[in-house]
Amino acid sequence: MALNTVRELPHPSELKSAYPLSQELRDRKAARDEEIKKVFSGESQKFILVIGPCSADSEDSVLDYITRLRGLQEKVSDKILMIPRIYTGKPRTTGDGYKGMLHQPNPTEMPDLKSGIIAVRNLHMKALAETGFSSADEMLYPENFSYLDDLLSYIAIGARSVENQQHRLVSSGVEIPVGMKNPTSGDISVMMNSITAAQHHHAFIYRGCEVRSDGNPYAHAILRGYVNDRGQSFPNYHYEDLYGLAQLYAEKGLKNPALVVDTNHANSGKQYLEQIRISKEVLHSMRHCEDIKNLVKGLMIESYIEDGAQKIGENVYGKSITDPCLGWKKTERLVLDIADQL
Repeated sequence: MALNTVRELPHPSELKSAYPLSQELRDRKAARDEEIKKVFSGESQKFILVIGPCSADSEDSVLDYITRLRGLQEKVSDKILMIPRIYTGKPRTTGDGYKGMLHQPNPTEMPDLKSGIIAVRNLHMKALAETGFSSADEMLYPENFSYLDDLLSYIAIGARSVENQQHRLVSSGVEIPVGMKNPTSGDISVMMNSITAAQHHHAFIYRGCEVRSDGNPYAHAILRGYVNDRGQSFPNYHYEDLYGLAQLYAEKGLKNPALVVDTNHANSGKQYLEQIRISKEVLHSMRHCEDIKNLVKGLMIESYIEDGAQKIGENVYGKSITDPCLGWKKTERLVLDIADQL
């Protein structure tokens, strides 16, 4: 083979032993899990915001951001339940570029995956310990989920992964909500098939073991827009899109029909300021249709401390080095506006 082994990485059980969760943090995370699940099952009427940087590139600024988010959460706790985005793996369309903290704990240095898995675990653990937030991450590599399965309260399956069999099977064995994005082509049937697969039980190979899953009743849809064959972005968050998905869910008979609308990516054409308008349009649709109101459980918003994005090495504190994000002042205003409109 042309693969060159650099070193053997620690097994998830070894990493958990070296960086363990206290019982207090386990209990805190379990309580969060139950609160979030109740939104997706319809037992709670709270509105979820999966919110935070496009990619978690710096422990200091991410923890700073999440600490600010905690203060904001307290102001809207009667209506909104926040799940911070701590996305530590970054999918790349061509394979080139920054692949996230898992690959490069320091974006300006060479990849170091052993240090990366330690940095990722420590970041999620510090967020839980210092703010009480258990977080969301993208399951970019299913075999790596075991390094974080005791810390995460929400998982997203990306547009480039949603048709992959292993992502679907592992999602079926996860005990927290998993959001399945529509693929970049916009084919909604692919997303619905992925949700169906994740809600069913399976037998499969995982990390060298034969395993069996019970199915995940909290697997649900994420609409993120799509790109046509000419590379042009098109949205799928409009009233007709949401209503159509509600009808499709009714036909499929899936458990806990639910949708989170991604306000960035192809829905905004990566025009990050459009997230404000898109969020409010989704809320408007919810007010005008009971089926949409029952289906939409929340929004996914890319937000950081500073507006926009920067190149690696520019070193602007709290500014994204991947997709542009809403800055803190705009984020705070948007969250308060959302709470007022719910």
